[in-house]
Amino acid sequence: MISSHKAASFLAVAAWFAGTTRAVADVDEGTYGAIPNSHDQQDVIYRAAACPDYGVYASHPHRPFSEGPLKLPYQRPSPQCRTFRSPSVDQIIADFTTRMVDKDLARIFENAFPNTLDTTIRWHVDGTEERPKKQKPFLSRKDEGKWEGPQSFIVTGDINAEWLRDSTNQLAQYQALAKKDKKIETLILGAINTQAEYVIDSPYCNAFQPPPGSRLPTTANGQDDAVHPAYEPSSVFECKYELDSLAHFLALANQFHQHTQSTAFLTTRWYSALHTLLRVLDMQSEPTFDPETSRYHRNEYTFQRRTSAGTETLSLAGIGNPLNDGTGLIRSAFRPSDDATILGFLVPSNAMMATELQRTAKILSAEGKSDLAERVQKRGKELEKAVWEHGTVTHKTFGKVFAFEVDGFGSSVLMDDANLPSLLALPALGFLEASDKTYQNTRSMILNKTGNPYYLEGRAFKGIGGPHIGVQNAWPMSLLLRAMTSDNDEEIMESVNLVRNASQLGLVHESVNVNRVRDFTRPWFAWANSVFAQTILDLAARKPHLLFGEGAEPYVLT
Repeated sequence: MISSHKAASFLAVAAWFAGTTRAVADVDEGTYGAIPNSHDQQDVIYRAAACPDYGVYASHPHRPFSEGPLKLPYQRPSPQCRTFRSPSVDQIIADFTTRMVDKDLARIFENAFPNTLDTTIRWHVDGTEERPKKQKPFLSRKDEGKWEGPQSFIVTGDINAEWLRDSTNQLAQYQALAKKDKKIETLILGAINTQAEYVIDSPYCNAFQPPPGSRLPTTANGQDDAVHPAYEPSSVFECKYELDSLAHFLALANQFHQHTQSTAFLTTRWYSALHTLLRVLDMQSEPTFDPETSRYHRNEYTFQRRTSAGTETLSLAGIGNPLNDGTGLIRSAFRPSDDATILGFLVPSNAMMATELQRTAKILSAEGKSDLAERVQKRGKELEKAVWEHGTVTHKTFGKVFAFEVDGFGSSVLMDDANLPSLLALPALGFLEASDKTYQNTRSMILNKTGNPYYLEGRAFKGIGGPHIGVQNAWPMSLLLRAMTSDNDEEIMESVNLVRNASQLGLVHESVNVNRVRDFTRPWFAWANSVFAQTILDLAARKPHLLFGEGAEPYVLT
C-alpha cells in the first residue's frame, strides 16, 4: 500500500497520467492518446510510481540489443509509461527496422523517431472536455477563447519546460501523418494553440511553464534575471528573446497546414498571437540611435543575468551591442543555442523568419485575409531582401558568403553554430536551394576549421559545435543537417555513421567530445532525436538505396 504522503508526491510527478488531463495512452495496444476518465486515481498513482524517470532510464542500456556490430540498446519506455501512443508511428518503425540494412541505424531510428511521443507529451487535451466551473474565470473580450480547444504541453526532454523552437522541431517528423491520423492531428493542433497562448502573454520569452489547466508543477530555472518587459514566473521558465522562437511558432502552423490543409488553428487566439508577433518584429527593427537626431533609443527588450558566463547575458546594461539603421533586419538578443548574440542581427534567424512570414501570408490570402496577408507578405519579402543585401560579406578565401551575425555598421561575425536555424540549414529552412553559389561558398567555410572557429575535429568525432558547451564538443545535430543538405552519398553516410557511432546508448545526444564519444552532454534530448528521425525519413524518400540497399524504392510518408 502506498502511504498518503508518497501518494501526494507521485501525483505531482504523474499529473499527466490523470484521466482529466488525458495525456498518456492506455496500455491496450489498440488505443492511444488518452486514459479514460473512469480510471481510478489510485491506479494512476501506482502506474506513475512504476515508471522510472526517463532521464535516468536513458542513461543506461536496456535489452534487447541491436543485431548490428554496435549492439545498441532498446531505449523506449515500457508501453504503460509512454506519454502518447500512435499505431501509425509504430507501423512506420516496423517498416523501417525490417528494411534498413544497418541494424544499428535501425535501432537508433526505433528509439529516436517516437521519442517525443514516448517521453515529452506532459499534457494534452483534445478540446472536448468540459472544464469545471471553478476553472472558468471571467474573461475580458480580449481574452475570449483563452486556453480553449486542444492543448499540448511538450517538454524538451530532461528539463520540465517547453521551448517554442524545440517543440516545433520535436513534432516535425509527425506532421506528414496528421492528415490520416486524427490523434496526431489533434496533438499538433493542441501544440499550435498552446504556443499561441505563450506568444500572446510573453512574446519575448523562449521557454515556458506548464499551462494553468494542466495541474503540473512549475519549475524554477535557478537564475537571477532582470528582464524588461517583465514576465510572470509561474508562466515563463526563461525569457531570452530569440527571433527564431517566433519564427518557429509560425513554422509549426505552416507545416501543419501544408500536410493537412486544415485551418482549424486560425482562431481568434492565433490571430492575436500573430499580431503580437508582428508588433515585436516592428519594435526589434528599430536602431540603437535615432537616424535623424542620433539620440540613443533604448530597446523595449533588455536582459541581464547575474552570471560568470559572458554568453548568458547582454552587454551594455542588458541591451547588447549597438545596431545601425537602414538594414531592414530584425534584432535577436539571443541565438537558438540560448547564447547571447555578439552582433544582434542574427542572419539565420532572419532568413527563417523571412521564409515563414511568406508561407503564413499564403495561408492568410487563401482565407480571404487580404490586408493582413499583404502586410505579412511584404514584411517577409523585405526581410528576405535585407538578408541578401546586408547579411552577406566577401571572404578572402571563400568568396561571397553569409555572415552569421552583422550589425549594419560593417562588422560581421563569421562562424556557424550547430543549433537550428543555422547557416548550414538554410536550404532545409526553405530560404534557398542547396545549389545556390553563395550557400555553397558558405558551406565550404563553415565546414572547415580554417573558416569556422566552431568547426571541431578530434580523434573520434567532428562537426559544428558552439560556445554553449565549449570548444571540445561538436553537436550531432550539425552532422544530420550536413546530411540533409547534401546530395553526395559519401558525405551523407560519413555524417550519419559518425552520429551512429557516437550514439552508444541508442539515442542522439546534445553534444559529443570530439576525442571521446563516451563523453557527451544530455542522454535525453528529444530535439536531437527528432532531427535524427527527420534525417532518416529524408534519406528514405530521397536516397533510399543508402538505407535499404541498391534498387530500393523511395519510402515517403503520406
